[in-house]
Amino acid sequence: MVLRLKRVELREVELHLCRSYPEEGCGVLIGREGPEAREIVRAIGLENRQGAERHRRYLVAPEQFLETDAQARAAGLEVLGFFHSHPDAPAVPSSFDLEQAWDYYSYLILSVAQGAVADARSWRLRADRSGFDPEPLEVADLAATRAGEA
Repeated sequence: MVLRLKRVELREVELHLCRSYPEEGCGVLIGREGPEAREIVRAIGLENRQGAERHRRYLVAPEQFLETDAQARAAGLEVLGFFHSHPDAPAVPSSFDLEQAWDYYSYLILSVAQGAVADARSWRLRADRSGFDPEPLEVADLAATRAGEA
């Protein structure tokens, strides 16, 4: 399965996470799941509700998730995953990320080094919860997407 999003959506994610630096930023990925790819239609940046540990942890509060999920369903879409940053650290899941992860969802992690995005990778939790597997990340240009729709 590929996680596919438009460059404009990735840019929105990057801007949100860079504004959150040096704390972790976070948000939700909304779209449609197809047979070969998860198509992200919208990335929604959220406030990190982690409290005192915001510099190295993130929390999407239950009410944030429920509200975002309701908005997605009203638009005929679904929550397909989450995104968050690792300030001055690699874009790989931490042990905390593993403890907090849920089945099914994609986890897009961006390394933000000195306030600028250094790397972006997507991950999926293994069924046995032993770790994450890389998920291919595909960024589509808006012009290429429109040409493909014609």
